[in-house]
Amino acid sequence: MPGIVIVGAQWGDEGKGKVTDLLAEKADTVIRFQGGNNAGHTIVREGVEWKLHLIPSGILHPGTTCVIGNGVVIDPAVLTGELDELKRKGVDISTLRISSNAHLIMPYHLLLDQVGEAKLGEARIGTTRRGIGPAYADKAARLGIRVQDLLDEKILKQKIVAAMEPKRLSLRPFQKDPSLDLQAMTDAYLVYGHRLESHIRDTAKLAWDALDAGRTVLFEGAQGALLDIDHGTYPFVTSSNPIAGAACVGAGVGPRDIDEVWGITKAYATRVGSGPFPTELHDDLGEDIRQKGGEFGTTTGRARRVGWLDLVALRYAARINSLSALVLTKLDVLSGQDTIRVCTSYLGKDGVEFPDFPYHQSVLHHSTGKYIDLPGWSEDITGCRELDELPQTARDYITFVEEFTGVPVTLIGVGPGRDQVIWTAASDGTIPRR
Repeated sequence: MPGIVIVGAQWGDEGKGKVTDLLAEKADTVIRFQGGNNAGHTIVREGVEWKLHLIPSGILHPGTTCVIGNGVVIDPAVLTGELDELKRKGVDISTLRISSNAHLIMPYHLLLDQVGEAKLGEARIGTTRRGIGPAYADKAARLGIRVQDLLDEKILKQKIVAAMEPKRLSLRPFQKDPSLDLQAMTDAYLVYGHRLESHIRDTAKLAWDALDAGRTVLFEGAQGALLDIDHGTYPFVTSSNPIAGAACVGAGVGPRDIDEVWGITKAYATRVGSGPFPTELHDDLGEDIRQKGGEFGTTTGRARRVGWLDLVALRYAARINSLSALVLTKLDVLSGQDTIRVCTSYLGKDGVEFPDFPYHQSVLHHSTGKYIDLPGWSEDITGCRELDELPQTARDYITFVEEFTGVPVTLIGVGPGRDQVIWTAASDGTIPRR
């Protein structure tokens, strides 16, 4: 049975949680491999909306082992709050496992994130100010505090002192903030350690054992490929690698443990925060799509920027992730449009055409989309469950996406409910005839 990576193929918010939730029914283990609570997955089941930030989407399936991998940065206050909410709703959380090597978000990370964004002014990145970037920076600087440190008071206190020392100048405006008191911080995090201790494991070995036993393991990413710190629209990116290759690093498995990579994309495009967005719509149509699609952040509530589907960027995401399948979500949002535009190349500020995703940031920042217009459809497709129930123009739209990217569309979302999907391709990944 396969190891399957689920990644966002745009700028995040593509609907990865719903897809993971669907696949988790037949999976033994779901592993979140990067990011932090700057991400959010919304799942609708039987009319009830679930919003998850750190805990993998498979938690709603009894018996499925859910893992927060070593590549994730964890705010223990958020994690324990999420666990409490799930318990209150009757969800069994005993199957959650947390990597002892995952790094922690500390109170000073939150403060540094806030002041850092404020100092950037108009050049701000648009972070969620959840302390994610500073936590990853400390990890790279070897000043990070890991989950296992919560279980040893002496080591925890020593590491907090070492981590705060080079930050004294930056933290001077907050010197009276009670959250930065050494003993209070140590005590608070030791309490988190006691609460989480029963979930802490060697999660890499857990993944190996599941794969060796022939069980299906899902590797769940956060954000999206175009927010990757190496391959995205830097510096307007997240602080980790949301691409498929990072599943190996963030979960502790090898490349040959990955059998399939599914990329999730909306039928249009969105992004949150600052940064280039060549197909962005600034008109009433963009607002209409935003409202119909409910394009407001799960974590922040911020309105998402909206645009036409960018096939140049999607083909780029397909390549850097080696996608074996695409999932096209929110196709229903485009119902009612006489014409649907898709971006097939970029036009630079001098009118130069770029058929591929530009490697230079200055080119991308000044590019706009060059479009092909496809006929739309007026029918309500939210009740469709088979491919041939879709209007022909909707099927033609899907075919165009497949042919341009070279990746088959395996699953189509036609509404927010977990049952509002259409499976389109055979398990061998062949593109079905339309």
